[in-house]
Amino acid sequence: MSEFNNVTVVKKANVYFDGKVVSRTVKFEDGSSKTLGLMMPGDYNFDTQAAEIMEILAGRLDVLLPDNSDWQTIVGGESFNVPANSNFQLKIHQATDYCCSFIEE
Repeated sequence: MSEFNNVTVVKKANVYFDGKVVSRTVKFEDGSSKTLGLMMPGDYNFDTQAAEIMEILAGRLDVLLPDNSDWQTIVGGESFNVPANSNFQLKIHQATDYCCSFIEE
């Protein structure tokens, strides 16, 4: 899906890591939400509350998911899942455009 219809966009940006990771929240009629954002090159450590699906629209990164010892390379067009209440690490190699979907359990 290249666009979302009938949504509400929160105007205030989510800004992390001194502005190197920025996203906007998109709310859907069914109560679900996603964030659309851009990550600049760097190493980042994220904590989750809800489970997430991270869809990489463009760019390249390495991810270290919970309970894994090997880094996985992800490029534009690929995605990965992150469990709820966990921590994951990212190494962003080039500006990376993403869509994060929150999964309610």
